[in-house]
Amino acid sequence: MPDKDLRKQALKGGKTTSRKAEVRSAYSTPASSRPTSARGSRVASRIASRDVSDDEGDLGALSDDTSQSINSIDAFLESDDFTETNADALKQDLSSTIDEVLERKGSSTEGREEALKRYNRILTSHHFGDVLYGRVDSILASLSKSIRTESSSNEAVKALRAVSLTAISFQNDSLYDTMGSLVKRTIEDSQDNVTKAAALHCLGICLCFGGAGESEMAETCTFLLEIVQSDGAFVGADDSPEVVAAALQTYAYLITEVQDLEAESEDAVEAFMEQLDSGDADVQIAAGEAIALLFEKSYTPREDDEESEGEGDEEEDSDGPSMIDKSLVRRYNAYHNPSEVLDKVQNLANLSSKGLNKTDKQKIHRSFASVAITVEDPRAGLQSNNASRLLVRIHREGEIKVDKWWKLMRLNALRRLLAGGFINHYFEGNKQVLNSLPVLVRSTGGTLSPRRTPKRGGDRYGASRRFVSAEEY
Repeated sequence: MPDKDLRKQALKGGKTTSRKAEVRSAYSTPASSRPTSARGSRVASRIASRDVSDDEGDLGALSDDTSQSINSIDAFLESDDFTETNADALKQDLSSTIDEVLERKGSSTEGREEALKRYNRILTSHHFGDVLYGRVDSILASLSKSIRTESSSNEAVKALRAVSLTAISFQNDSLYDTMGSLVKRTIEDSQDNVTKAAALHCLGICLCFGGAGESEMAETCTFLLEIVQSDGAFVGADDSPEVVAAALQTYAYLITEVQDLEAESEDAVEAFMEQLDSGDADVQIAAGEAIALLFEKSYTPREDDEESEGEGDEEEDSDGPSMIDKSLVRRYNAYHNPSEVLDKVQNLANLSSKGLNKTDKQKIHRSFASVAITVEDPRAGLQSNNASRLLVRIHREGEIKVDKWWKLMRLNALRRLLAGGFINHYFEGNKQVLNSLPVLVRSTGGTLSPRRTPKRGGDRYGASRRFVSAEEY
């Protein structure tokens, strides 16, 4: 946490050197040694991202542009291009593709890229953990070589995604121990910012699904915070919006698994507030959502032996956000000056700038309207400025009520990795996915939506689909 003198000076309005400026100066590098300029990096990274997503094919292609927020949940569920292929044929194709991935002798970079592309497409589309049984160690060893040698950025990015898909498809409690150090080293040493961003997202998945404990996650959050505070310079990605956004998104995803953030919250909110001034909308949105989550986590449910709030508190809430959960109690201050945070996010919610395109402006307005509600009163959870909640329907049989920021962060992470295949992984019983988000069962054995009705034969998922609900914290 900042020392007391700095805290007092900030409260008095005195000018101090920001933590971000201090970190940037510590890790700044000569311009000639930077892999790319900030502007060049941004343009090149976005072009590369489109190339990667375009060649992922028809099974729920996923762009490496990783800004998935409250603006895009419904859109990805509308995808219908990944479900009609026969599952048995895909399993056979996956098995032969794994053989290609493992056979590196005499292979070309292009050949390995093509094999990884097919591997990723198939594992994105369905839950095929049984096909991976007995082969995971060999697969990870082969993927490690592609990541370590980085013969091309395309191969490295695909291999990193393949690691993530392996982690979410097959429960392996030693996966983080096997891959964690290599993925982190890639974040630090790769000369390509797209690869660094892919490695950041891969690191988050490895931690959450690869057997890591809360201490490893907390340690990684400190590493991610350094990246954000230095605008990417901490890992040699000076002023890279792709890397900073990925660090913010991974941080937010990981802290959904960390129970107590009292010691870290102050520094994190301060660092993320500075990113609200970024010229990149994706960075701003990722920073805002992480701030909202930090405020949300400063409240927890009231214990049985704790007294309820008095009537005075309830009267104070009468003019505040609606749909307040009064069973939640503040455990600590997420930031020493919440009014400062609220002013900043409200300004973004009402931002009027000719420098922004219409799409980015709408994304910022929608995101920060919800962020402002939570900062004003974290008990409000995640809601829009008209007090509505987000609801993700699993066809006609279940739904995910996205009424908390932690749920949104997990949903975003799953969406980045699985795209539209997220639905099939739910239906086919992927425990890694099922345990990530609570699903409210509306019915069992209900009628499928028309676009999911099998063309012939019976329902390959069985007559009755049941959903497992994870416990909320």
